[in-house]
Amino acid sequence: MTDYSVEATGLSKDFGGFKAVDGVSLQVPSGSIYGVLGPNGAGKTTSLRMTLGIIDPDAGQSRLLGGHAPRAVRHRIGYLPEERGLYPGMKAREAIAFMGALRGLDWREGRRRAAAFMGELGLERVVDEKIRKMSKGMAQMIQLIGSIVHAPDLIVLDEPFSGLDPVNQERLEMLVRRERDRGATILFSTHVMAHAERLCDRIAIIARSQRRFEGSVDDARALLPMQVRYTPRGDADAPAIAALLPAGAERRGDAWYFPVDDTAIEPLLARITASGFGVAGLSIARPGLHDAFVHIVRQVDAAFDADATSDAVEEAAA
Repeated sequence: MTDYSVEATGLSKDFGGFKAVDGVSLQVPSGSIYGVLGPNGAGKTTSLRMTLGIIDPDAGQSRLLGGHAPRAVRHRIGYLPEERGLYPGMKAREAIAFMGALRGLDWREGRRRAAAFMGELGLERVVDEKIRKMSKGMAQMIQLIGSIVHAPDLIVLDEPFSGLDPVNQERLEMLVRRERDRGATILFSTHVMAHAERLCDRIAIIARSQRRFEGSVDDARALLPMQVRYTPRGDADAPAIAALLPAGAERRGDAWYFPVDDTAIEPLLARITASGFGVAGLSIARPGLHDAFVHIVRQVDAAFDADATSDAVEEAAA
């Protein structure tokens, strides 16, 4: 046994000459919530499908739940694909039980668990409603419950928040935490940073078909300097304040905004205190995961564009 529920190494996949995934590796600690983040088309879905053995990689390998080949432990996995699909004529309870039965769960136990899950989530009013009568978001919640009704050890969710309203997003977050507390490992993909920031123990960021970052949410946020919002007292002299603050400080209304390195915070506070301008307001905060994500992806895009320009120049010169 290992400390990782997912160990994917060097996964690569080409589709018609397009490198969809290029050497992606993932190590997901057991009992954790792990997010795979990236822009649309970055390679997240293909990486997850190779990890689960749904499609074969051109290179690399994946081992799950203690070092097993993915297909050998498929009954211990719950998977919500990006493409949603339920039988429209089935009632919600039966649809959930049916999905559980496909993974070896007794039908009657599946129906009992379906009702329990739906009651816990406040969905008991639709337990016997047919899928065709449900909204897209509600049907998605039913499929999600069906993906975990058999109490899997590993839960893989591909863009699970897409199409859900805020109420159902909150229900899904509660469900993810509940399953983690039960002992399951959750691996999900998303391009919405707020969910990852609230839920994830660790994240990987994929951009341009490669993994560009791996670590905790705090590790990602630490890639950017602190952001300061400072408001002096009274009608302070703007040029004098600008000279006091770091280069590039921007005034918006009465406040000034600027980044500052961790080591420069205390000297900055000492200068402000000694200046006599006073402090009507002051906040110092680390940028959020959204800012870190944009920073990483823009760096990758800039490097890609620079390489493309260099190649074009070389071809023209030849």
